[in-house]
Amino acid sequence: MSDDGWVQLDEPDLESEQTGPVPVVAVVGRPNVGKSTLVNRIIGRRQAVVEDVPGVTRDRIPYDAQWSGRQFTVVDTGGWEPDARDRAAAIAAQAEAAVATADVVLFVVDATVGATDVDEAAVRMLRRSAKPVLLVANKADNSAVEIEATSLWSLGLGEPYPVSALHGRGSGDLLDAILDALPEAPAAAEPGPRGPRRVALVGRPNVGKSSLLNRLAREDRAVVDSVAGTTVDPVDSLVELGGEVWRLVDTAGLRKRVGKASGTEYYASLRTAGAIEAAEVAIVLLDSSEPISEQDQRILSMVIEAGRALVIAFNKWDLVDADRRYYLNKEIERELRRVPWAIKVNVSAKTGRAVDRLAPALRTALEGWETRIPTGQLNQWLTALVQATPHPVRGGRAPRILFATQAGVAPPRFVLFTTGPLDAGYQRFVERKLREEFGFEGSPIEVSVRPRKKVGPGGRGKAHG
Repeated sequence: MSDDGWVQLDEPDLESEQTGPVPVVAVVGRPNVGKSTLVNRIIGRRQAVVEDVPGVTRDRIPYDAQWSGRQFTVVDTGGWEPDARDRAAAIAAQAEAAVATADVVLFVVDATVGATDVDEAAVRMLRRSAKPVLLVANKADNSAVEIEATSLWSLGLGEPYPVSALHGRGSGDLLDAILDALPEAPAAAEPGPRGPRRVALVGRPNVGKSSLLNRLAREDRAVVDSVAGTTVDPVDSLVELGGEVWRLVDTAGLRKRVGKASGTEYYASLRTAGAIEAAEVAIVLLDSSEPISEQDQRILSMVIEAGRALVIAFNKWDLVDADRRYYLNKEIERELRRVPWAIKVNVSAKTGRAVDRLAPALRTALEGWETRIPTGQLNQWLTALVQATPHPVRGGRAPRILFATQAGVAPPRFVLFTTGPLDAGYQRFVERKLREEFGFEGSPIEVSVRPRKKVGPGGRGKAHG
């Protein structure tokens, strides 16, 4: 313990790379039992969409997770129901597919309701899969509900794990049980040759995505029409660009938020989101002849939240005159100020103008996306930064940054270990200075803070996860 009442922590080995394939944990259950809330609790951030109505999640959505140094993928699914019809049947099929491809299944039940007929039908489906299943009694927000959760032994899946996904109660025990159930990590395999880099071509309807793909492929790979929304399914093409083969995916133009879309447009939106998740870098195509729109902003947010490298291509540059160029520059300053790190290229899919600049832009963005800073160099820089510009004093004291480490790449993720929470403004200051020093051009970066927990009487302190 240090003299200021905090426990000194050993520096965790966050830089160690896990070898072999990452195991998969599927989260399934009937609608509205809190699966997405549990996924957010497991991954440690609010990324899965949560709403207090059933049916918000409809597809299989994977997220990266880590616990006690072990990495795994957690897959959120829509609500499973027996004898479902129409869209509900497609949602149930996606959940069953997630079970089929998982190493471990978390079956989530509402502890405040108990086992229902739908839960019992789901248990029969899970038994057919022959996969390891952990029974999660969610919404156990207090000890009284925990006691009621013991009735779930009747489902025949063994001991229920009472948790409160909303408040975190019991989540640590569940995560430990997940690690115990995961298969042993295989021995490291010999690295094979890297395949073509995966590029998602995204944008709102009619900005010229299919035209650009056809221009880059030098043939008609995608249907092009002046009617917006021609592309529905992602069009996957191998394209040689700048002396290198790339895998480009032309996606449907997004008009609405996924949750507000319906019918074909809804499923096209899901597939587009999936294409972004599966990509390493995204080309977000904007129509330079029109004002930057809300849809453009939403698509940029999807790419940033997915943690993908980013190139913004302003298409239809052949339609931009001097007046429009002036206003476009103003729009970029105002509307794109949150992504000053994105690489910007002015192109014309129709004439072929500057499309050869896309390959160097993609390479630069991927290089920033995969940059790793050695821990020693990172902390030497950070010490100098904090000495030059210390954290402001709040309440007579200022939190100190003890050390930092880079927890991962693609995108670069940094963890600051501190004696207390940092002001949001100071955290942004550190992120800005990280970019100024080390670059990361074309890539988002994540900076998180892990404050040390004060020691209680007779207790042991630890860092907040």
